[in-house]
Amino acid sequence: MIISILKLTRDGPVSQELINKLTKAPSDLVRKLLRRLQNEGLVYVRAKFLEANGLQRLKMAVLAVQSGADPERVSSLLQWKEFEAIAAFAFERNGYKVKRNLMFTHGGRRWEIDIVGCRRPFVICVDCKHWRHGLYPSALKRIVEEQVERTRALAESLPNPAVKVDFARWDDVRFVPGVLSLVTGQSKFYDDVPVVSVLQLQDFLGQLPAYVHTLKYFEKPRLSSRL
Repeated sequence: MIISILKLTRDGPVSQELINKLTKAPSDLVRKLLRRLQNEGLVYVRAKFLEANGLQRLKMAVLAVQSGADPERVSSLLQWKEFEAIAAFAFERNGYKVKRNLMFTHGGRRWEIDIVGCRRPFVICVDCKHWRHGLYPSALKRIVEEQVERTRALAESLPNPAVKVDFARWDDVRFVPGVLSLVTGQSKFYDDVPVVSVLQLQDFLGQLPAYVHTLKYFEKPRLSSRL
C-alpha cells in the first residue's frame, strides 16, 4: 500500500480509484488503510483524492523499510530533491545556512559535497546516501573514508575565492564530516564520524555543540601555518 502511494504521489495528488487499481486490494481495505495513514499524519485525503508532501513521503518511505520493504526499491520512489529538502529544512530549523552540491577544486582534483550546513563555528559536510540500509561494514568504511577525504579537502582548500560561502571568511571553523541515510543502520558512528538518519538530523544538530569534541573534525588552517 505504501509503495503504491509513494509511486503515485511523486508528481502530486492522486485519485483513490487509481490507488485501488494499483494495489489490487478491496476498496474497503484501501479506505481503512488510508484513514489510518491520515490519522498518523502521513497523507492528506480530500474528497476522492490523496496527496502527500515531501516530509510525509519521507516518513512513509522509512515506515516501508522498517516494515520489511526493499530499501533500494523504496528509495528509488523518492526524488532526490525531497531527500535534500528535508535535510536542508532540519539544518535551517537549527539556525544553519545551507549550501547544496558545493563544488570546489583542491590538490588538482574537483570535489563535490552534497549538503554543507554552516553555523559558526561549525561547518557540517554531509554525504547523502538515501538508497542504503544496513550497510556492510566494508561499504560503510568506504563511504565514511571518502566523506572524511572530501571534508579535509574543503578545509585545506581555504582561502578559496571560488568557495563563496560565509564560512570561507571565518577565522575559527570546525569542519565536521557526516553521512546522512534514509533510515538508521546498526552503526550511528564510524571512526568518530556520525551516520545519521535524515529524520534524526534535527536532534543531532541540536545536540552537536555538547559533544562535537568527541567527533572527527578539521580546522581551517591559520594564516601563520600557511606562510
